[in-house]
Amino acid sequence: MQLIQENPDLSAYLAADEVIDHHHPLVRETAAKLAKGVMNSYEYAQAAFEFVRDTIPHSQDSGDLRVTWRASDVLEQRTGICYAKAHALAALLRAEDIPTALCYQELEVVHGLVAVRFDGAWHRQDPRGNKPGVDARFSLDGERLAFTPDPASGETDCPVLYAVPHPVVLDILTSARDRPHLWQTLPTAL
Repeated sequence: MQLIQENPDLSAYLAADEVIDHHHPLVRETAAKLAKGVMNSYEYAQAAFEFVRDTIPHSQDSGDLRVTWRASDVLEQRTGICYAKAHALAALLRAEDIPTALCYQELEVVHGLVAVRFDGAWHRQDPRGNKPGVDARFSLDGERLAFTPDPASGETDCPVLYAVPHPVVLDILTSARDRPHLWQTLPTAL
């Protein structure tokens, strides 16, 4: 699958906004801690990925009822669903000048991922969090995502790389009262 930048300006994939708030002190502090002891941006990207994947539980897996959507809130509250965890990872990567896009899969519901740009190419990563049957890993040599779409069931990989969260995703996150309510309103398509 060929990934398509929604915005042709690469600097859009480094920008901060209300959601990917990499200017926030907590995001900056976390990025600085992760950057210590790494040799280059590849190692930093992997460290940031593993930090989000492994230390911020997916709220559905952990039973956490809170809904987070802003990167700094995900880092502070240590919870989020796939979209929120993708926002946190994007903020940590952009804080270190690594172009990062948001991207999606249409499975039973829409699933959120990120794509990082290295060596002139985009590489999708899934910081959702591992559990039995899910083994996502950071990789620049072929995808190691949490889920593989089943075309026979109508599931697809969405090729568009967004600089900001898709409006449908952001709307359901910001309007959810709690995670059970969020779960009832998850989009099935973008």
